[in-house]
Amino acid sequence: MSDHTNPAEAFIRKRFETFKKLSADLGEQKAMETMFAGYAAQLKQRMAPYIGRPTLAEGLREASAEFNKGGWHMEVVDISNQGMDAALEIQKVCPVNNIHKEFGYGSPCFLICAPDGPAIREAFPELHVKTLCRQADGDCICMFKFERVKA
Repeated sequence: MSDHTNPAEAFIRKRFETFKKLSADLGEQKAMETMFAGYAAQLKQRMAPYIGRPTLAEGLREASAEFNKGGWHMEVVDISNQGMDAALEIQKVCPVNNIHKEFGYGSPCFLICAPDGPAIREAFPELHVKTLCRQADGDCICMFKFERVKA
């Protein structure tokens, strides 16, 4: 493995290392349960200041600016319409896209993005979150839609 200085990539690599070790010790299902125990509460604490902004686009733009400092490349588009406060979060460059291969997995999504949807729904029941496309599936971007009824 080469030296990785990108904080996003280092975070993802650590997550895969941890999962690989826990899987060997506990099995994959128990490893997932162990790694993501309390994840919704952690996510709520980290994301509440952003989700609490007047619009989702405003909050997600602020959150994306923080993520981008760490090596992500996100953009947010306000798609509010028909009484819904809504935004698209677009990931142009996925720092995860090939790390999973080093650990013998077919896709990074099961360990990186997939746990976020259920955790966000648990932490923020008023939000509807959906993955629209993923680079790991051959798309040119990853894109996530966030919606809630306008206040």
